[in-house]
Amino acid sequence: MLKTRPAREVIVRLPNEIGAFDRMAKTIAVKGVNIIAVSASIEGSQAVVHLVTDDNVRVMDTLRAEHCEASEADVLVTKAPHRPGMIHSISERLARGGVHINRLYATAPITQEHILIVVASADNDRAMVLLNDSVV
Repeated sequence: MLKTRPAREVIVRLPNEIGAFDRMAKTIAVKGVNIIAVSASIEGSQAVVHLVTDDNVRVMDTLRAEHCEASEADVLVTKAPHRPGMIHSISERLARGGVHINRLYATAPITQEHILIVVASADNDRAMVLLNDSVV
């Protein structure tokens, strides 16, 4: 059985320039906040960073003080066994349940038995039920 729970992610928009991500990461690190999962991509002239942290309130306050464009969004965080096909298993369950995935990113340390998957969907409540009701 998967262990899926609701969470919030921080979404940061930065200029698409060398060092912008590093400045943001340093700002968060100096405050002693742990980044649990991160995804970054480029959209036009901006970098868009999605973060799951252990203290979003502190991150949001810190980023706003630094005049960064930051917001929060609801996501699901799933702890799953680290084995081949796990991402497929999760996406298949959501597809069969009629849930559209808006965003998915994961961390999968090689030496660990579990991975952490972050999912934002069109229906997080239904997605959580589908994921938690399934045997892996």
